[in-house]
Amino acid sequence: MADEGNVISDLNLGGSAPNGQDTGPAAGIISQYVKDFSVENPNAPASYQWQDAPQLDVQFNIQSQQVDGEIHEVELKISMNAKAEGGVAYMIELAYCGLVGMRGLAPEQEHAFIYGEAPRILFPFARRILADAVRDAGYPPVMLEPIDFNGLYLQQLAQAAQTSGEPAGNA
Repeated sequence: MADEGNVISDLNLGGSAPNGQDTGPAAGIISQYVKDFSVENPNAPASYQWQDAPQLDVQFNIQSQQVDGEIHEVELKISMNAKAEGGVAYMIELAYCGLVGMRGLAPEQEHAFIYGEAPRILFPFARRILADAVRDAGYPPVMLEPIDFNGLYLQQLAQAAQTSGEPAGNA
């Protein structure tokens, strides 16, 4: 049986500072919460009898605001609307937020964490809330596909760089 002291010393963590005195770069989610949530089921119970499958429109928006020096609130807004020939089956809007703490990061790293990594972390929790809301409204739950927020972030950066790098007058 291995000596526990040897296992701990094998981690080779000698350079870490006492709790609260570590000054290295760090980023993470402090807490998560529902900020705003709305479910509308305007045509129930008639909509339960509709034969055609509703068309689902899902929209995402990511916003951020600085709360305190090293803390930002990242808001993942998701809107789901299901419409069929008979009308609107349901409308759901969710603003799911996370408090993000960041220390010692360069501004571009902070921006990438806020708009790429934080939404990736928050999304599975928001997705479960939406699936439960659809089910609780009387419809089969909708499991949204995973979203590559980091890939979308990099794509938007590339588009912005391309747009700003083009000479004026070129389309």
